[in-house]
Parts: sequence; C-alpha cells; structure tokens
Amino acid sequence: MTTSQIYSPRIASSSAWHDIRGIRYHVYEWGNRDKPLLVLLHGWGDTGASFQFLVDELERDWFVIAPDWRGFGLSHCRCDSYWFPDYIADLDRLLQIYQPDEPVNLLGHSMGANAAGIYAGIFPERVGKFVNVEGFGLADSDPSNVPSNYRRWIEQSRQMPSYNTYPELEDLARRINKRSPGMSTEQAMFVAGHWAERGEDGLIHLRADPAHKLPNALQYRRAEAEACWNSVTAPVLLVVGENTDFKAAMKLWLDPDESRHPFHGAESVEIPGAGHMVHFEAPAALAHAAEGFV
Repeated sequence: MTTSQIYSPRIASSSAWHDIRGIRYHVYEWGNRDKPLLVLLHGWGDTGASFQFLVDELERDWFVIAPDWRGFGLSHCRCDSYWFPDYIADLDRLLQIYQPDEPVNLLGHSMGANAAGIYAGIFPERVGKFVNVEGFGLADSDPSNVPSNYRRWIEQSRQMPSYNTYPELEDLARRINKRSPGMSTEQAMFVAGHWAERGEDGLIHLRADPAHKLPNALQYRRAEAEACWNSVTAPVLLVVGENTDFKAAMKLWLDPDESRHPFHGAESVEIPGAGHMVHFEAPAALAHAAEGFV
C-alpha cells in the first residue's frame, strides 16, 4: 500500500470526543463551528469517516459532524446486546451538545436514517430538514415468531460471534469495492483504513463490536416506526440508489402518489448508478441532491 493508493480528502476532518450515556463517543468534524450545522449519521457496520467523499463534494460552507455510533469505529463499546432506542437517545444527547436551541439538519444512511426518522417523529421541533438515504425500515414481524426469536437470541448470545479477519488492508478494500463497484480503489482503501486496524495477531480486524452480529431480541414492529414517521413535521427528502438491494421498498418510495410515502408529502430522488451505499458510489450526486434540498 502506498500513499497514492489511498483517497486524499479535499477537506480535512478533525476528531472530537464526548461522554454520551456511558460511551466515549467519537465524532468527525469538518469546517468551522460558525457555519450552518449538518449532521451525518452512518449505517450498520460503517463509520462517520465514510462520509468524507460526500463532504468533499459539498459546495456551501458547512460545519459537518458525523459520529461513530456506539460500538462502531472509534466509539468503543463491548456490550452484551445493542438496543435500537439507544441510538435514538444517543442522537438526542449529541444534538444537545452541538445545537441545543435550534432545529438541526439531518442526513442519515440506512440504520442512521432509521434512527433519525424515528427521532424526528419523537422530537419534531428539533429537526429542520431530514435527508433519508435508503432508510426504508424493515418488513413487519410476525408475533407468532416471538418465542423462537427470543430463543435464537439467547442461544446465540452464549458464544459471542466474530467478524472475518483479513491478511492485509487491501483484502478488505477489495471486498468493499466488490460490494460497491461504483467507488474507486483509492476510496475503498480509505474506507478500509477507517473500518479496520491491524491486531496483535498481525491480522486486519474490523473496528466493530461483534455483539452487533447477534440477532435482535425484540422483533421489528413497523407500525411503531410508522407512528413516529407520521409525526415528523420537517420537510423530508427520500434518497434511493438506482441499483439498491431493496427493490420492493424502493418502488414504494418512488411511487408517484406521495400519499403512499412513509413520510407524508416527502420528496424523493433516485441516484443513477448507485447501490445501497450511495455515499460510496455517487457522493457528488448525493451532495447535490441533499444540499439543494437542505
């Protein structure tokens, strides 16, 4: 690996650390605090650093922050379980730190978008505008599966799962590039360098708590998520990748009848040539759509 093989950021980030609900939270920051705030929230298995490509494509001067969610990246946590409400409560505390008195502009991807969407319904007065990138929610669960789901969670919790390891960072980068072919080799190496680190055994290990791989003890109840979405008052932009893995959800979100959108009256845009990881494969198009909306 050489320097020329790694993406070189146009706008340098800095690190901030905050004690949030028992976790030493790591937050990436770009720009100056006197500029308008834009909060970026990553998805499952990702880190805040992966928004670097998006930040580099923004045309306006923003103060951008992107936390590493608990148990991902540099926000270290070794937990027996992860509960989705914790992400929402963590977000609330983070926003109290950075902009306690005014509504905040949020952009979330996947899991981050789901957390932001629920938060925007719980505290509608705290969100100015919301860009939801592939935060479709999950299919509704079947209550009859609750006993077996609890059993599966308990049985699998008896022995903590593990992530794959890699001989070299380039091996992880190739995997990232394979899943998101629209990004460059240099970008994939940049992401790999933030997703993982070399361990004492000489192998490359992901910076993520293995407990994230356990099944969720509580089944997803979509009606509860929709109750929060129905309470959102902020303007919402729904963003999907043309080649997303979530085809069924995408069709609903791009339905010309806006009354069928998960968020009432939301605008929607499809990003050509991008899969689920829109910020990897089409950061310029995503920045243009998001910045124009916000």
